[in-house]
Amino acid sequence: MDRSSAGISGQYPRSDNGYNQPSGHAPSSRRGRYRHATVRQQDSHLRSTPGCNKFHHSSGTRPSQYLMHRSVTSAQDFNALIKPEIMAGLVSKSHRFGHRYDGRDHGLYASSVKKYTLAAKRPLNRAEQSQLMRLLQNFAATRSWNWRSLTTTFHSLTSAGVFTPHKPMNERVQLTQAALLSTLFDAIKFKCNQKPEASDIDAQGIVNLLWAMTKLVDNGQEQTPEFNKAMVALLPHVDAQKAHFNPQEVANLVWAMAKLLDNGQERIAEFKEAVAALLPLVQAQKNQLNAQGIANLMWAVAKLVDNGLEWTPGLNEALAALLYLVKAQKDQFILQ
Repeated sequence: MDRSSAGISGQYPRSDNGYNQPSGHAPSSRRGRYRHATVRQQDSHLRSTPGCNKFHHSSGTRPSQYLMHRSVTSAQDFNALIKPEIMAGLVSKSHRFGHRYDGRDHGLYASSVKKYTLAAKRPLNRAEQSQLMRLLQNFAATRSWNWRSLTTTFHSLTSAGVFTPHKPMNERVQLTQAALLSTLFDAIKFKCNQKPEASDIDAQGIVNLLWAMTKLVDNGQEQTPEFNKAMVALLPHVDAQKAHFNPQEVANLVWAMAKLLDNGQERIAEFKEAVAALLPLVQAQKNQLNAQGIANLMWAVAKLVDNGLEWTPGLNEALAALLYLVKAQKDQFILQ
């Protein structure tokens, strides 16, 4: 996320959407410098959109509401993020509505933290992370949260650098990170294991979660048993939702899969099946790929093979399509 990070080029993205899903950039390989396609943003949850999950209001102003409608550009704005009454309001609402609470206000708060880092053009530094962690000790995801709140919270906090392990690592911060991640992984696993008729999983949320989980590992978080169980539960939904991914999302997903493999992800059956579901989409959507998407996919294919993924007809066809595009769009590539 930090422009100084290896592999991230271009301007740090700025979002005008207070409840956006994706970050503008994802981390690239430590072994090379590659750009990553921007993930499309989801319409603000503050708007009234068809099919949006209903939530339960409580009286009074939402704890993060005022932060969503003002520019976040200074230390004063960070201090506004760590006011104890914000977390007290979130905890109170979660307790008051119990299983009827869908996590919306937690998602709004997480987006506020991300919005601060977007304006600052950097992730949270160590001091900011430590101050925020004092507040997040009671911040917990639950199984009642809807898919959007869950994916937005996880993606926003990861994007903002909340889970980045700074060294030396403060034990209190580490314990709070672990506890919060545990609740998020549990909610992800629960959501992904629901019967289809009870599920609200969508394609964009899958892209955001896989990006966030990739970012966690790339930043040094351990692939714990809870992480692995959440990953195993999530991966089959790549195949289930494949018809809904646009070309940019396909490029992002293949990149994330390759990055996970490069960082030690085991080649389990669910992983192979997810990759196998995505590769034909590269061929089918090749005419809609831009130069940046092509570069990301070429890197991803190379990393998949370099890390032991078998050469399959789907992989061969995807590579053939990309090689053709390299020639066809050669005038569009920058030096990097």
